[in-house]
Amino acid sequence: MIRNTFLIAVALAVLTASRAVLGDEGPSTQWRSLGPRSSAEASEGSDTPRTARNTPSIDFPSGASSPRRVSADEPAGVRLAGANLPADGGQVWREYDISTYAMRVSSTERPEQAIVDWILRETGYEAWHGETVSILSASPRKLRVYHTPEIQAVVAEIVDRFVGNQSDSQAFGLRIVSVNNPNWRAKAQGILQPVKVQSQGVQAWVLRKEDAAFLLADLRRRSDYREHSSPYLMVYNGQSSLVNLMRPTQYIRDIIVPAGSLGGYQPEAGQIDEGLSLEFSPLLSLDTQLIDATIKCTATQVDKMIPVVIEVPASPTTRQRTKVDVPQMTHFRFHERFRWPTDHVLLISLGMVAAPTDTGTGPLAAGLPMALGGHSGRADLLVMVESKPQQERAASGEQPPLREAKTYRGRY
Repeated sequence: MIRNTFLIAVALAVLTASRAVLGDEGPSTQWRSLGPRSSAEASEGSDTPRTARNTPSIDFPSGASSPRRVSADEPAGVRLAGANLPADGGQVWREYDISTYAMRVSSTERPEQAIVDWILRETGYEAWHGETVSILSASPRKLRVYHTPEIQAVVAEIVDRFVGNQSDSQAFGLRIVSVNNPNWRAKAQGILQPVKVQSQGVQAWVLRKEDAAFLLADLRRRSDYREHSSPYLMVYNGQSSLVNLMRPTQYIRDIIVPAGSLGGYQPEAGQIDEGLSLEFSPLLSLDTQLIDATIKCTATQVDKMIPVVIEVPASPTTRQRTKVDVPQMTHFRFHERFRWPTDHVLLISLGMVAAPTDTGTGPLAAGLPMALGGHSGRADLLVMVESKPQQERAASGEQPPLREAKTYRGRY
């Protein structure tokens, strides 16, 4: 009897302790029905704004019903998308093997960049930064593209033009020459076939290779002929070359008087990169019958220096005069894309522009740098581009390119 009473007392004590831990409502609240709550209960049991509760759920590609911020540091409005990419425009994912091209190129650490640049030129920059979700990623081995089938077709053609067997044996000769007088056109008019050019003041022609050889020989006999690039400068298919004929020129641009100083001053030096810079990027067509090339040229010349006399404190009681220079300059910029047959030579006249002052070749040997501000010469600047297949280079006894192509990271 006493034992049973003791067991009942222990059981009541355990039950009382359990209710104290679970709260006043007791363990029955753990078995509450999950049916719909009343509007009053919903208002009291949630601190979420009403507008957020009424917003319909958003379906993500991964199947997640609603976005959640991972941490407080994550920007508001950023949602974590799943692995599936939107395909509203019928986009497809493709990978292209470009390792064969990358292994051939040793003149740059990122040979795949040339393929990306040509894709952007052919498709347009806007095609990759518009409403259509797209991806363009390149490594030395693979090119990964996510875009519509139409864009994928363009990309596939560009890749084939880089990795094809014909691209390995193709190179291009580039010459930059100038003459002081553009009257060479009168004699060569019959062999020049005009090419449409968008830039004002610039002309372009194509001519047969044998006619180009006669024209070059005739130009070399002129006393004002100058050549500004190596005659053996070769550029391989798909690569870019930058001919840099710039030279720095120094001048005094300003006078600095230290704050609180009673005397003394310091001249501030300035520098101008004067000369010519030309970038050339060629690409052969799949059937090897056409050449696509972009040519970008920049010329800068100081016509003269305009002096300005400034009074500066030489000591606490005296002042003196010194001179600063203000440059009067001429700038020329040109950027075009050309297409012409491989059995012809492209000839471009940039017009009477600032003549380069690098050390050139020619009868005058007139390429010696002149004093700053001591010239404002103009010359007809000519660019000649010629296709050089491997068999043609071997037949003429030409050596491999003496200068590796330099890659310039420009777009379009």
